[in-house]
Amino acid sequence: MRFAAVAVACALALPAWGQEQPAAQGSAAVLRALDKVNGHTMDAEVAIGGSSEMFGLLVTVSDCRFPAENPTGDAYAYLTVRNPDDGATHFQGWMVASSPALNALDHNRYDVWVMRCSSS
Repeated sequence: MRFAAVAVACALALPAWGQEQPAAQGSAAVLRALDKVNGHTMDAEVAIGGSSEMFGLLVTVSDCRFPAENPTGDAYAYLTVRNPDDGATHFQGWMVASSPALNALDHNRYDVWVMRCSSS
């Protein structure tokens, strides 16, 4: 899991095709959660610094960024996913919208991933 976090950080730090891509910060992240047992999904827009309970998990968004020149482009967000009952952390790190499996939540029942950043 630590290797995946380092790989994501390195991938995000690399300039694309030799040109640096400036990132803009969103005001919120749009997230999707999946209950793998019954197949239900839930979407939530979570403000930066805010939290939302999605099924049985408490998801906190610390940051959400996207390509400044392409607001609908690939977003990435820093998330913390915890159990609301005991505070156990299931995930903490960057998630990339186009590659959610690159650094994914490892939970037996639920899945959470980033859809996009919101700037309004």
